[in-house]
Amino acid sequence: MTSTAPETQRGQDAGDPLGEQPTSWQRRLRRFGHVPRPETSLRDRLDPPWTRPGRQVWSVLAIPPHVADRLVRWSAWGGPLLVTLVAGLLRFWRLDQPNAVIFDETYYAKDAWALVNQGYEGSWPKDVDKLILKDPSSVPIPTDPGYVVHPPVGKWIIGFGEQLFGFTPFGWRFMVAVLGTISVLLLCRIGRRLFRSTFLGCLAGLLLAVDGLHFVMSRTALLDLIVMFFVLAAFGCLVVDRDRSRRRLADALPVDEEGVLRPDARIAETLRLGWRPWRLGAGVMLGLAFATKWNGLYVLAAFGLMTVLWDVGARRTAGAARPYMAVLRRDLVPAFFSTVPVAIVTYIVSWTGWIVTDKGYYRNWAATEGKGSSWSWLPDWLRSLWHYETQVYDFHVGLTSGHTYESNPWSWLVLGRPVSYFYEEQAGCKESSTGKCATEVLAIGTPLLWWLACFALAYVVWRWLFRRDWRAGAIACGVAAGWVPWFFYQERTIFLFYAVVFVPFLCLAVTMLLGAIVGPAAGTGARADLGLTSKDPTGERRRTLSAIAAGVLVLLIIWNFIYFWPLYTGTSIPEDLWRDRMWLDTWV
Repeated sequence: MTSTAPETQRGQDAGDPLGEQPTSWQRRLRRFGHVPRPETSLRDRLDPPWTRPGRQVWSVLAIPPHVADRLVRWSAWGGPLLVTLVAGLLRFWRLDQPNAVIFDETYYAKDAWALVNQGYEGSWPKDVDKLILKDPSSVPIPTDPGYVVHPPVGKWIIGFGEQLFGFTPFGWRFMVAVLGTISVLLLCRIGRRLFRSTFLGCLAGLLLAVDGLHFVMSRTALLDLIVMFFVLAAFGCLVVDRDRSRRRLADALPVDEEGVLRPDARIAETLRLGWRPWRLGAGVMLGLAFATKWNGLYVLAAFGLMTVLWDVGARRTAGAARPYMAVLRRDLVPAFFSTVPVAIVTYIVSWTGWIVTDKGYYRNWAATEGKGSSWSWLPDWLRSLWHYETQVYDFHVGLTSGHTYESNPWSWLVLGRPVSYFYEEQAGCKESSTGKCATEVLAIGTPLLWWLACFALAYVVWRWLFRRDWRAGAIACGVAAGWVPWFFYQERTIFLFYAVVFVPFLCLAVTMLLGAIVGPAAGTGARADLGLTSKDPTGERRRTLSAIAAGVLVLLIIWNFIYFWPLYTGTSIPEDLWRDRMWLDTWV
């Protein structure tokens, strides 16, 4: 069991998004929990080491040291892959059930099928869903263009699954399930790098694997899970880029006669960090998120600011006297061009199917209604696309019609109003006192996980503000980027399942809280001030009890996921048992 950071990293990492060296105001706020950064080497602050399991674990299991070392190396990938295997088995089990077009699949499944077959979305007739389920080969793809209000990348992805497995529920859900499964692997590896702990990385991935909202969205052909995947991939790219750029800074700094790395203002302010392909990859991922749903734009802005602040923190730690000016001169322009223009180009390229055809909705607007515009020197396809986008924006901000399952973002974290994707009642159910059985697919997070996440977010914000922990700032940034923008559109019709975009960051927050509950191994410098040394049985006892408490919380979350399994998978259960799972009146 490990804590949220290696001992050499705890409480340090000056200036990362949001993690800087203690200042006078921070010292005045020690009463709120701020503690000065312990003495650590400069190299460890720029390039923190990885934690390793204590020898006590291997001794108890009677595993020789050389075998233990091999297992530790294997676990870096073996652990995440094992968690991912479990997540994949859960998500692909009876993926074709319910055999129905559920919730907004009625839009995206059909649009995806038209897109991959003719390059643009068609205008489907009403009540065609039953015919598709009965015999999809008998349903022609409409050639009349359809008015769609989301960019095409998510539908291209859904359509790829349909090309592989047909125009069926399994076909249109397949690729979403693939991305949902891979996202668990991504979070394991991101959490491992973030916390420098394989165990905590796997724990974060496990929490994501058993979150109900992520699970349901991984088994439904909607766009929000796809946005989440690209956002998480972009975050992972930026974390890798951060590690590599800080390591490059550390390698460039001078070493004194004792072999100790020393800060150097000139190097810290003038060193060019060179080619940063991971940041470029983040730009592509954010462009794909934006090209799936527009809320990816807010994440682009938030992550762009975050990565620049990471550069400021790295240069300050390396000794820069004016780190903001150094970043302005050396890093800001490359950071901008490797994210924003790359994302915009990715977005435009995603419309290729619409651009190369002359039948897409509004495709010929520039040559007809828009003819004679002062912008006529631009290509017709670009002006038509811009007009289309403005019409779509007006639609989104004006979408205020009521819906049974709409919810305010204030209620999301406590799961105030979930979304029922599918519901059926069956009469003649002998096991129920009402004589009925219920079959439902309910888009709701695992309640105990989300309610614990409320406390975890409070801890993360506290740790960022008063411990200056860059990881807490990064997690808070991920949650805020996916959640806060919806507060600007509270009059709009919005739903809880939009929150799936920041679910991975909730899992990271809970993981950080659980790691803090367990605490570091006894005898480390981080706990020396509390008297928790390796010879202190009280410290060992406290850590053992804390580990048990954290383990119980994880087991309760897993149990809670199993308990709600019938509502996540559309499994028929007696109506009495269904009502037992309606813990809040607003869930019905």
